[in-house]
Amino acid sequence: MQKRVVLYLIILATFLSSLANAQIGEHRNDLQIGGGAGYVFSNIGFTPKVTQSMHGGFTAGIATKYVCEKYFNTICSVYGELNLTQAGWKEDIITADDHPVINPQTGLAETYSRTLTYIQLPVFAHLAWGKEQRGMQFFFQAGPQFGYLLSESSKANFDIEKANLDDRSNKTVAQYNMKVENNFDYGIAAGLGIEYTLPHAGHFIIEGRYYYGLGNIYGDSKRDYFSKSNNNNIVVRFTYLFDIVKTKKQ
Repeated sequence: MQKRVVLYLIILATFLSSLANAQIGEHRNDLQIGGGAGYVFSNIGFTPKVTQSMHGGFTAGIATKYVCEKYFNTICSVYGELNLTQAGWKEDIITADDHPVINPQTGLAETYSRTLTYIQLPVFAHLAWGKEQRGMQFFFQAGPQFGYLLSESSKANFDIEKANLDDRSNKTVAQYNMKVENNFDYGIAAGLGIEYTLPHAGHFIIEGRYYYGLGNIYGDSKRDYFSKSNNNNIVVRFTYLFDIVKTKKQ
């Protein structure tokens, strides 16, 4: 599995490098920078399973895009971001017949969530179709993403040592007492979006993106409790870019 992951990342890095140095189509030399923000829906792919709903968090950071070539109708770019992102998981604590589990000490439905705050660096091959100078483009982008955990925090409305396990349909609770063991995170992200360009005003981008973590937040050896515990994120993001370098019209 690890060899396959490394191979995927090498292929993606080679593709990005080839875009940056492409000379087959019409050359471009456009550099844009800016920033963006969005909302993150996330969970953790636990094995053994932990029943979850989507954890909500924010993401924001700087962005840059280098347009290097137009090949037929495809505008080829390298796109990158540096973001502060809230990921994590929120548990769906229910009975076998889908009712909330009531804690006998508090009389409230049990709730638990963990927020993981990362600094993230996605680097994408960005392929777009549409108007370059003024108007709309549709784009697809994909590439590797790397992250480093800055902090984690938990929210529970019950004593985690006195969880109501008798009524739970899912009795996996080892994660309550486990801090993240692997601060470094890596995986592959891909997204679709639209970009609207106005001369002298900049580039307005809205995008939906999915990230699949290839690493685990906890140890995954035979002696560890979880064999899998990877990040999964769905991101809806708005970005604004302005031109630093622009290819002159012929």
